[in-house]
Amino acid sequence: MTTLLTAAELRALPLFAQVSDAQAERLLTGQIGLEVAAEQVLLLEQDEGEGLVVIQSGLAKVRAFSADGEEAVMAVLGPGDLMGEMAVLTAGLRNADVVALTPLTVVKLRAGAYRELLLNDGAISLALARLLAARLMALNRRFLLRGADATTRLLAVLLNLALTSSRGQDPLALIPPLPQRELAAMAGLSRETTSRTVTQLRERGMVIGDPQGMRIADLQCLRKRGLLA
Repeated sequence: MTTLLTAAELRALPLFAQVSDAQAERLLTGQIGLEVAAEQVLLLEQDEGEGLVVIQSGLAKVRAFSADGEEAVMAVLGPGDLMGEMAVLTAGLRNADVVALTPLTVVKLRAGAYRELLLNDGAISLALARLLAARLMALNRRFLLRGADATTRLLAVLLNLALTSSRGQDPLALIPPLPQRELAAMAGLSRETTSRTVTQLRERGMVIGDPQGMRIADLQCLRKRGLLA
């Protein structure tokens, strides 16, 4: 069962850290809580941007497809992340799919209140610009890694999943069990290479199994590859 956002939880999101009590109340009025099953499409490319969605729990992927039908994972989103902010602002169509990787709980906020806030509050507009810049930098890092070896690429994916699951706090956080086809798509590897690399990482003690998924065990291997400071 989903729970709705409080004003304090809303302000914990970087985009809304500076909102006033009155602004928070307008944003939260009419919010809707939803539960989304794994593999369900939450937002569809070319749909109209009808609201802003906040993830409360679970993981989702932002995906697009090339002209030849190959899936490209643009980002992985987790607790506290937002979806649909640009389509609402521009009153345009969404430019990618968002698909649940695990069961999700989300809250949908009304488009009108969010759009009004962005158009009339410079601090919120600046916060949005910072959010988008951070996403662009993350996307650039993701594509730069496409030239790395399979082990580095897969470790980067696992690190991203751990950090996203823990709101950026813990590289050793539990990584939920995901189909290897999803790991392969995120890393830009074949399923066979992904399966072989996961096995090698476990045999070398770099990752360890967990009843509810897996965890990175060796932070030093991430540092050697420049994946972690």
